[in-house]
Amino acid sequence: MTVARTEYYDDPDAPEPNSLVVGVSAVVVDDQGRVLMQRRVDNGLWALPGGGMDLTESVPQAAVREVREETGYDVEVTGLVGLYTDARHIIAYGDGEVRRQFNVCLTARLVGGSLTVSDESTDVRWVGQEEIKTLPMHDTQRLRIGHFLDGAATPYVG
Repeated sequence: MTVARTEYYDDPDAPEPNSLVVGVSAVVVDDQGRVLMQRRVDNGLWALPGGGMDLTESVPQAAVREVREETGYDVEVTGLVGLYTDARHIIAYGDGEVRRQFNVCLTARLVGGSLTVSDESTDVRWVGQEEIKTLPMHDTQRLRIGHFLDGAATPYVG
């Protein structure tokens, strides 16, 4: 069962967090330069594949698992886009969890699998860079994708 999710950023009306979660996300790009994206069930917004890290796995293992679970694709981690730790980003869930999340955004390349839409998404597809600008997504997702597309020599830390 999917629990509704509301994201806040720099909002004085955001609820107080009651948990801190390490999240991972992955920018996976195909040979045409399109980015793998999913439309989330819990908020209807487009996002990179990703989610919370389990206690028994590393950050790269979590990214590989999340991409597989959410898209059906097998990937190999190739690099780091950045660390996103902004305390002004709060995520509230309908079950009462109010999360302060920090995200480790990685790059990854496709190594196998086939496109599958999971119960966490209403759509999964490869999206061209121009179309990304038009998709409804949270600003934190747009920031990560922008940092990747800018191609900086060093990862973002913030």
